[in-house]
Amino acid sequence: MATLIHTLADHSDDVNCCAFSSSCLATCSLDKTIRVYSLSTFTELPYSPLEGHRYAVHCCCFSPSGRVLASCSTDGTAALWDSRDGRRLAVLEQPGASPVRVCRFSPEPACLLAGAADGSLVLWNVHSLKLYRSGKVKGGSLMACAFSPNGNFFVTGSSSGDLTIWDDKMRCLYNEKAHDLGVTCCDISSHPISDNENGLKYFQMASCGQDNQIKLWLILFADFLGVQLKCKCTLNGHSAPVLACAFSCDGQMIVSGSVDKCVIIYETSTGNTLHTLSQHTRYVTTCAFAPHSPLLATGSMDKTVHIWQLDLKEHCAGVTVENESKVAVEDWSEDDVSAWLCAQDLSDFVGLFKMNNINGKELLNLTKESLANELKIESLGLRSKVLQKIEELRMTTISVSVPDEFLCPITRELMNDPVIATDGYSYEREAMENWISNRRSSPMTNLPLHSLMLTPNRTLKMAISRWLETQQK
Repeated sequence: MATLIHTLADHSDDVNCCAFSSSCLATCSLDKTIRVYSLSTFTELPYSPLEGHRYAVHCCCFSPSGRVLASCSTDGTAALWDSRDGRRLAVLEQPGASPVRVCRFSPEPACLLAGAADGSLVLWNVHSLKLYRSGKVKGGSLMACAFSPNGNFFVTGSSSGDLTIWDDKMRCLYNEKAHDLGVTCCDISSHPISDNENGLKYFQMASCGQDNQIKLWLILFADFLGVQLKCKCTLNGHSAPVLACAFSCDGQMIVSGSVDKCVIIYETSTGNTLHTLSQHTRYVTTCAFAPHSPLLATGSMDKTVHIWQLDLKEHCAGVTVENESKVAVEDWSEDDVSAWLCAQDLSDFVGLFKMNNINGKELLNLTKESLANELKIESLGLRSKVLQKIEELRMTTISVSVPDEFLCPITRELMNDPVIATDGYSYEREAMENWISNRRSSPMTNLPLHSLMLTPNRTLKMAISRWLETQQK
């Protein structure tokens, strides 16, 4: 089930793109602005909106660590912003000053890919802010791009309908006519699929276009075989051009948005439709899954962004969305540990943990001694921070499922001081007080609250206390 839990209506024109980090949601619009929201409360951050582009902002995306936000515009530039305070770090001018339609960060090293209306694409070094490589598609505007999980290659889609695979040296490796009337978006899943017959690993890719279709592809990238691209299936759920598509972080679902005003969520393995969402009143232009929570954002020409909560027991990058289990953590790969570090704002340690082959089992066994003596983390403060996050993870792995009615709908954490609002729902007092300090709408229904009065829910508080007592026995 997908439940609409919040609507953002701060933009004054079409919403073109939305993007998640582990703690924030960014949106951009024809109104020339980028807006940034906290995922915990869906309130706009103090430095938002970000202003500086002279014309419409077409795309925005976060760096892997979430610390840098990129945006690109009709004004022929891509901009880099500090997501912590909103400072503009750089303005990167596209060669030829053509309108920049799409931008994406590579997983590593730190590069930003920017594609423009004249077909030009540029790889920028994010650290030096220098142009690293440049290229150009053969025909049409560059409308879409996506990196492979390891960053060794990327795919572009053009208005001429071509999908092109490039390596990180900007060499064209493969070209395929994919959508007759033009490609509008593409995405690559971070989870590979194994071919049991040949022992090879394929990446899943999705593309969509003006032909009303979504195509699922399998990409093989191997030194001894070269690049292979084959179509897995075609999804025909929409009745009009499809403008956006995106994988869930575990690759098990794909979401799409269309000119038909609908959002469709598919199961990747079968192609079956899981949900059709039709709350937008104009074209759906963008959609994105959150990386570490069961949230989906969809944006539209109706100037709104809808936030949906998915009631699914799924795993994202090895992390259980709703309740992490010990088995799941113990089975984490090194890449899963890296994803967890990024989610905990510990991305600086990814290289160190990978160098020491820290998987899920090793992570749970780390101590302050091993952090100091084996991993050589010299700073006591940093060791304490890492150890605290590991301890929190240990606590979640040994806990049983918390009844959903004991969790605050805003924070998704166990309530300590539950109160009833006039919408009939119970919330953690502090979270609800923060919520109504900025708005008078219900977090659950998005309808106006007739009163801001909060009534203690003593019955629920007693039930939570009794449940906690049973867990301690």
